[in-house]
Amino acid sequence: MREVVILGSTGSIGRQALEIIAAHPEKLRVIAITSAGTHPELVIAQAQAFNVGIIGVVENADVIRAGLPGVKVIDGRFASTEIASIECDVVLNAITGSIGLGPTLAALDSGNILALANKESLVAGGELVMAKSRPHQIIPVDSEHSAIWQCAMAGKREEISKLILTASGGPFVDRTDLSSVSVADALKHPTWSMGNVVTINSATLVNKGLEIIEAHYLFSMPYTSIDAVIHRQSIVHSMVEFCDGSTIAQASPPNMKGAIAYALNFPHRFMAATAPIDWSSVHNWSFEPIDSSRFPAVALARHCGELGGAMPAIFNAANESAVAAFFAGKIAFNDIVSIVEHVTKHLEESALSPLRDLADVSAIEDNAKALTHEYLTRLAH
Repeated sequence: MREVVILGSTGSIGRQALEIIAAHPEKLRVIAITSAGTHPELVIAQAQAFNVGIIGVVENADVIRAGLPGVKVIDGRFASTEIASIECDVVLNAITGSIGLGPTLAALDSGNILALANKESLVAGGELVMAKSRPHQIIPVDSEHSAIWQCAMAGKREEISKLILTASGGPFVDRTDLSSVSVADALKHPTWSMGNVVTINSATLVNKGLEIIEAHYLFSMPYTSIDAVIHRQSIVHSMVEFCDGSTIAQASPPNMKGAIAYALNFPHRFMAATAPIDWSSVHNWSFEPIDSSRFPAVALARHCGELGGAMPAIFNAANESAVAAFFAGKIAFNDIVSIVEHVTKHLEESALSPLRDLADVSAIEDNAKALTHEYLTRLAH
C-alpha cells in the first residue's frame, strides 16, 4: 500500500489522480491533500470520500474545519510546503504556478518520491531542485516528460541524441490574425482539457517553452538537443532520438491518466489506466515545425534557458502576470508574449547570477512581476 500526498487536489491533475486512487484502493491511499481552498465544498467532499486525515488550504479554513470535525486542517500560504514534508511514499505536486517550488523542495528534503506535475518548479528553480534530488526521486507527470522518461528506457543515457517534445499547436495553429482573440476563444483547446492558465499557455505556446526548460533539467540535456514540433492530434506525447538514428515515441489518447498513474505506481503500470488507441480505425498523424514568427514564445523561452541564472524564473513570472492581466481584460492576447519579451530583455543583464535559494527565486520573481505591472500600467495609459 502506497501512501500518497496530493498537492493541488481540486485542480485537473489532482482530481484525475483521485480517480485513479479510487480505482486502486488496494494499492494507493491518500493521507493528505492541499488546495487553495477557493472551493471548500469540493475539498470537504474529497476528504470525506478518501478518509483524508490532513488538509492544507490557503482560504476558507474555518469552513473546512466546520465541515470536517476531527480532521487536521493546516492553513496559510505555506500549508502545501508543510504537508509536502509529511513522510509518505509519493508526493504528487499538481499545483499550478511557481508557488509550487517551495513544496517541491520540501518534498525532496524529506526524502519523499516526487511525482512532479508542477513544471514551474523546474523553470523557476531548476538548479535548486536538481541539486536536492537523488536519482529517480523525481518522476515526471507532464505527459511530454512522462513520454520522454518512458522512451529513454529504450537505451543508455549516452545513446540519446535528441529529445522531441510534441505540441498540439493550440486553438490558433491555423489562425493568422490573433488581434481579436477573446478569453473564451483561447480556452477552446482542440485536444486537451486542462486548467485555465495551462490552456492559455498552450494557446501562446509558452507552455512548450516552459517544457523545454523543464526537459533540460529533468534529463540533463543541452538546449541544442531539445526540439519541439507541432503534432495536432496529441496522440504522440513526445519522442526520443538515439545515436543510431532510431526514434522511440510514446503514444496514447490525449489525457493525463496514463502519466499520472505511471508516476504514482512507478516502476509498475496499472491495468487500463487509460483507454488504448483504437487500431481498428484509420489514423493520420502529422508533425510539422513550429513557426517561430507566429509563436515566438518557444524561442524566447529557449533563449532564457540558455542564458540560465534567473532568466527562466523571470520568463515564468512575467508570463504569470501577463496571463492574469489577459484574464482580467487588461491586455489583448497578442500582448502576452510581447510583455514577457519586454520584461526578460529589461532584466537580462542583471539576472545571470545563479539562484542560491528559495529566497533568491522569490525576490527575482517579485522584481519581474513588479516590472510587468509597471509596464502594464504604462500600456493602459
